[in-house]
Amino acid sequence: MVLAALEATRREWEEGHRRLESTSGDRSRYRMLLAELELVLDELRRRIGQTFTLEQLAAEYRDADRWVQAALAERDTESGWPVRMTTVQDAAFHVYSRGAVDYRP
Repeated sequence: MVLAALEATRREWEEGHRRLESTSGDRSRYRMLLAELELVLDELRRRIGQTFTLEQLAAEYRDADRWVQAALAERDTESGWPVRMTTVQDAAFHVYSRGAVDYRP
């Protein structure tokens, strides 16, 4: 993946994480988003494992809409998850990216 494209993707992830964190003042909504974030993180652990590069993670992101939607729909505990999906997905990739072997802030 071209470095510029990877950096643009990482900015999407960071923005999703900022959106998620901006809800921290609303405890109920924040807890719900964190629970959904954990679902996506669990799926990432299963799909990509513990040892990966940012490029590998970005490659998984290209198809993430499909499997994130399936994971959230399967475990839907709160209605309205489709509206939150992009934020949760991007935030999860941001959090998970910190474990990449080539991670740099």
